[in-house]
Amino acid sequence: MNSPSWPVVLAEGDVVLRPIKLRDQHAWREVNRRNRDWLRPWEATIPPPTPSGPITHRPTYRQMVRHLRAEANAGRMLPFVIEYQGRLVGQLTVAGITWGSMCSGHVGYWVDQSVAGRGVMPTSVALAVDHCFRTVGLHRIEVCIRPENGPSRRVVEKLGFREEGLRPRYLHIDGAWRDHLVFALTAEEVPEGILKRWRRRWRGNTAGPGAPSAADPGAPSK
Repeated sequence: MNSPSWPVVLAEGDVVLRPIKLRDQHAWREVNRRNRDWLRPWEATIPPPTPSGPITHRPTYRQMVRHLRAEANAGRMLPFVIEYQGRLVGQLTVAGITWGSMCSGHVGYWVDQSVAGRGVMPTSVALAVDHCFRTVGLHRIEVCIRPENGPSRRVVEKLGFREEGLRPRYLHIDGAWRDHLVFALTAEEVPEGILKRWRRRWRGNTAGPGAPSAADPGAPSK
């Protein structure tokens, strides 16, 4: 995709979104290793194979990055890593990008527990959504979250996403099919941009987005 929408680097204060790279492997694995217990309840898993279905396995890091790059080049995905103060601390992907009469996509994310509570996740989601609406040209963005994932729900609620309802047994997470709540925004609902809305919530905090705050638990989105 050779356009202003990708590849791109998005930044707000100490928070940076940039394309995931093969050379991120060491840092990415280290963050995942330290956060194994923190991430496991919300991680996508592969269901057991059926007699007539294909046998699938979790991809290696290199396979994952190559797949994400191919999808980005095809205009179906925006795969970012999240940096905070110059260190890789998570991942955010805009996936399922559909054009035609729909013009929509969905956002998934996770973040290092060590930076939870510093506004990193709301800032990252706001950066990505504004980019999708203003540069990519999407009309609708949704985030699907397990009802039990209170911290992640608070992230989208603070950003003004609407709760649209429940999708029963929607995704295979942590070894079973799990219900998910759907949260969504359309471009018309945030004409000034979602990042500007988020900045207002930080008014009075002289450090701005990305600074410590008890308001943002920053959990993974699933």
